Amino acid sequence: MYYSAYHSIDVINGEGNRCTLFVSGCEHACKGCYNQSTWRVDAGHVFSQALEDQILNDLTDSRIFRRGLSLSGGDPLHPANLEAILKLVMRVKDECPEKDIWLWTGYQLADLSEQQQTVVNLVDVMIDGKFEQDKADPALLWRGSSNQQVYRFNR
Repeated sequence: MYYSAYHSIDVINGEGNRCTLFVSGCEHACKGCYNQSTWRVDAGHVFSQALEDQILNDLTDSRIFRRGLSLSGGDPLHPANLEAILKLVMRVKDECPEKDIWLWTGYQLADLSEQQQTVVNLVDVMIDGKFEQDKADPALLWRGSSNQQVYRFNR
């Protein structure tokens, strides 16, 4: 898996202070996408064990309270990302069970593959749906267009 950016402190992508990983790889190619540089699966940097370890260290750093991890992109549920995302999400749930996980995807909840659903079963909040420029609304919380849905799972 590749990623375009990692922010150890982020207050924009989800509730509270968070760690945010922007992965590469997106097949939706939404018109008006603000993050087109992440569409190629090999854009950016190789996601390494060292970065995975850094994310876990950041989440558990007692000097700065972080509420959880946000996964965006690109698309974390792109087939090229599923193995690494599942490993990361499982590790966060195991080592930081008090932290929540947010995930943004262009896929819709009802249309997820079994492997994608395995990842979603471990996240706390998912925002689904392609960005639709004609439904864009900057006043929407956590989403760019009104067709996108915010799911809060009770786990």
